[in-house]
Amino acid sequence: MAGVRLQDVAEHAGVSMKTVSNVVHAHPNVSAPMRERVQRAIDELGYRPNAIGRRLATGRTGLIALAFADVRLPYFSELANVVSKAAAATGTGYRVLLEETEGTIEGERAVLSASEAGLVDGMLLQPSQMSSREIAERHGDLPMVLLGEGPAPLSVDRVMIDNVAAATVATEHLADLGRTRIAFVGHEDASMSWTSRQRIVGYQQGLESRGLPVEHDLLIPTGAIASDEAARAVGAAIDRGIRFDALMCRDDLAAIGALRALHERGISIPDDVAVIGWDNIAFDATTFPSLSSVSPNTHELARVALEMLAERIEGYDGIGRHRLVDFELALRESAPGSRRHAGVAIAEFTAQ
Repeated sequence: MAGVRLQDVAEHAGVSMKTVSNVVHAHPNVSAPMRERVQRAIDELGYRPNAIGRRLATGRTGLIALAFADVRLPYFSELANVVSKAAAATGTGYRVLLEETEGTIEGERAVLSASEAGLVDGMLLQPSQMSSREIAERHGDLPMVLLGEGPAPLSVDRVMIDNVAAATVATEHLADLGRTRIAFVGHEDASMSWTSRQRIVGYQQGLESRGLPVEHDLLIPTGAIASDEAARAVGAAIDRGIRFDALMCRDDLAAIGALRALHERGISIPDDVAVIGWDNIAFDATTFPSLSSVSPNTHELARVALEMLAERIEGYDGIGRHRLVDFELALRESAPGSRRHAGVAIAEFTAQ
C-alpha cells in the first residue's frame, strides 16, 4: 500500500495513533501483546516511518548502519541478512543501512564522517584498515560496535570469535586425520590483514601442538580474496613441486578455489588432500566434494552486537566491552570426522 500513514496503522490495529507511535519509537510502556498487535498491522500494511520526521520528533532516525568491505563476499552478504533479521526481531524498530568500505582506509573513514553520524543512530563496523587509535579518534559521539578481529580501542565495544583458537582447532583436526604436511592458503601476498595474521598464528599453534614442522613453503598466498586467485595460487604451488596432504584455508573462497585446482590435477579429496575452509557459507554444502569449514556463530554475533549497540544508543557510556562468541567445525566430505575437540562443537553434515 503506497503512502501508508500512522493513522492507517492505528485504524487497522484498532488502537490510538499514540500507541502506534510508542511502538514505532520503541517506548517501554507498551505491553508485549499490544506491541505484537501493532507490529502485525505495520507489517501487513507495509508502513515505514519517515526517517527525517522521526529524527525531528525523537532525535533519532531509527536507522543503524552495518559497514564492511564488500557485499559481494559471501560471508558479508550472509552477515547482512543475519543482522537485518536480528534487528527486526529485537522489537526496537531499527532498520539496517548497508555501507561498503571497499576494504580501504578512505572507505572506512567515510562511513565515520559527520554526515554519516547524522544519518544513523549507531553503527556496526567491521574495519580492516584503520588503526585502533584512529577508530577512537574518528567515531566521536556515534554509538558504535566493532565486528571482527581487527584492533579495537578500549573505548569501543567489539564482538568477534577467537580466530587463533578456531584456526588451531581446524589445523589440529587435519593433523588428527593423519595429515603431516598441512599448507595454509589464502593470506594476502603483500600487506596481510589482521584476519590473516590471527589465522596463521592459530595454524602454527595447531601444527606445533601436534608436533608437526612449520614450513614457510607451505604458506600459499593469493593476490586477492577470490576463488580464482586461490585456484591459481594452489595450482602454481603444485606445479612447482610443493607437496601437501591437507589445506587450511583462510576463507571459503580460498577453499573453493583450492578444490578446483586439485580437481584439475586429478588429486582426490579428501583421500590425497583434505581441505578445510572458513565461514561456513551456504555454498559449502553444494561444492564437490562438500566443504568442511570453520563456522562462526553469526547469529549470536549479531544478537550480542545489536544488544550492545542499543545500550550505547540509549546512553551507556562506559568502557568498551569486548565479547567472544562461539564457533564450531562444520565437517563435510572434504575433511570428515566426528570427534569433539577440546569442548568445541563438531557439526557433521552429509551430502544431500
